[in-house]
Amino acid sequence: MTSLWQRARRGVVETRDIATIDDYVAALQQSLGYGGFSQLGVAQTQPGQAAERAPADLPGYATLFATNPVIWACMVARMSVFSAPRFIWQRLNNGAPSEMFGTQELRLLEAPWPGGTTQDLLSRVIQDADLAGNSYWTRHEDQAIRLRPDWVQIILERIRHPHGGDLGWRRYGYLYQEPEADPVFLWPEEVAHFAPVPDPLATYRGMSWLTPVIRESTNDNLMAAHKRKYFENAATPNLVVRLAREVTPEAFAKFKAKMESSHRGVENAYKTLYLGGGADVTVVGSDFQQMDFSSVQGAGETRIASAAGVPPIIVGLSEGLKAATYSNYGQARRRFADGTIHPLWQNAAGSFAPLVTPPGSGSGAVRLWYDARHVPFLREDAKDAAEIQGIQSRTIRTLVDAGYTPASVMAAVTASDWSLLVHTGLYSVQLQKPGSAEPAALPAPSEGGS
Repeated sequence: MTSLWQRARRGVVETRDIATIDDYVAALQQSLGYGGFSQLGVAQTQPGQAAERAPADLPGYATLFATNPVIWACMVARMSVFSAPRFIWQRLNNGAPSEMFGTQELRLLEAPWPGGTTQDLLSRVIQDADLAGNSYWTRHEDQAIRLRPDWVQIILERIRHPHGGDLGWRRYGYLYQEPEADPVFLWPEEVAHFAPVPDPLATYRGMSWLTPVIRESTNDNLMAAHKRKYFENAATPNLVVRLAREVTPEAFAKFKAKMESSHRGVENAYKTLYLGGGADVTVVGSDFQQMDFSSVQGAGETRIASAAGVPPIIVGLSEGLKAATYSNYGQARRRFADGTIHPLWQNAAGSFAPLVTPPGSGSGAVRLWYDARHVPFLREDAKDAAEIQGIQSRTIRTLVDAGYTPASVMAAVTASDWSLLVHTGLYSVQLQKPGSAEPAALPAPSEGGS
């Protein structure tokens, strides 16, 4: 097996010069199969087998995360909420989600490594998915091991139809290889693969949400550099200074040095400019107000936040703050939670299911799920919470008075599953004869209608 993967990885590595952002985008797209490199997004290794290439963009995207404040804010917002819940078992009652409970088996996800917590685990999971589109984990003894995404290849195998022909690819396994180390082959059931955004040119590989906004992030960095240069050059527009033709080169050099020493740089901003000897000053270019700088930059920031699935108001971006009210923030929070975070949690729970064994394995009545009941970001306002608790308390009182056991009532209301109700066989006294546990028969109507 090892020799097969070693032979598969041999070959000539093509090098190319990367001098501009367009060169980087072209190289990235080619490595992912978007530049005509592979129509299927897979690299052929041996007859009948292929490998979906590991994304080669992780170092570049990590640089964007470390240097671009908008991307940083969006990723941290996603990370902060995504890492807040805990894993839990959920029972399926006739196929419907029911009560949740925990077992010792979940210890792997609660303490994935010495000193690690579920929050640490989920933070790395969403960070890998944001930067590389994929997050890979495996289990070694009692620890969860992170597989760096750009060192993982997904090994595929052709699906042959009995009548002839191919039906696509099935996942054969995963190949993990660190630099200057032997490759490690893992079966699909040994790997938790979290890929929330599928790559349309691959079968199982995911795509980073940063891929479509590379140029947008570059524009944002250029605007930040423009602001820096603007303030470095006396916080004024570009100037053209014309002198009389009679001025000698030596006098011009002295004038230039004197002007730059007195008026160039942030520390010399807003000083009065005095000129003599026939010098004339002309403003060249646009200032921030003329080019509507904030609107241009705000539109770029909004596009980045939109790709991340984070409403601009959540991360405090300028266009989001223009409409910032408590009502709008509440709506944006629900959009972020319902449209972005909950689908990510559901995907993560299903992705990590191969690493843990549910109780009653094989019955299909229990699944790995997430418990977000104590996530602060998802808590309703105090008034709404009080109203919900009030409605639940009245429901509990009504069901207990109707003869259901208190324990089953609590379980049914908490899980929103009425099939959990268990009746005691006792009814209210209004439905019983005095001293009898049997329901009383309704009296026959008297003659005369009295």
